[in-house]
Amino acid sequence: MDNEVKKFLKTKTIGRNIIFFDEIDSTQIQAKKFAENCVTNGTIVLTENQTGGLGTHGRKWYSEKNKNIAFTIILYPECELQKLKNLTKDIAKCVVEALNRICKIKTDIKEPNDIMLNGKKMGGILTQIITKGENIRYLLIGIGINVNSKSFPLDLEKIATSLKQQTKKEFCKEKIIAEFCNIFEEYCIRENII
Repeated sequence: MDNEVKKFLKTKTIGRNIIFFDEIDSTQIQAKKFAENCVTNGTIVLTENQTGGLGTHGRKWYSEKNKNIAFTIILYPECELQKLKNLTKDIAKCVVEALNRICKIKTDIKEPNDIMLNGKKMGGILTQIITKGENIRYLLIGIGINVNSKSFPLDLEKIATSLKQQTKKEFCKEKIIAEFCNIFEEYCIRENII
């Protein structure tokens, strides 16, 4: 999966180093461990099967094995903390743009961090900024997108959906990840974040 993503990347930094796991508890938890050890800026922790994905407010993020997107980007920003105040919303816009470009589908943002399709949640963003005083130590950006799931657990059926459920089509996860990285890196450069 990691080599497939790299085939579609046009970035210089984001996604050039991918740490891939067939199965993992949470890309966010593992990314934090790697970030503490100063991995390459723009490293992505990516998995095909996330067993304990994190959502916002301590909720769990459900992801069907081998069907969906689950990854976390590790960044060491060179900007001031204030610069990141709208970051989650801007990341959501980058996700929406990537889905539009690759899947030709229009999704909506339920601010600040939910990606919606036909009134149901199909993606989420978890942004964590780790600081020391006023300085940013590192930034973790977790992204989950329901791509090719056909069904969801009963408690999620009414509120969650996937691209496949809504369109009856399969989509290439690697292309979506790479296109998001391409768009997001352009944003980071434009905003002097990296």
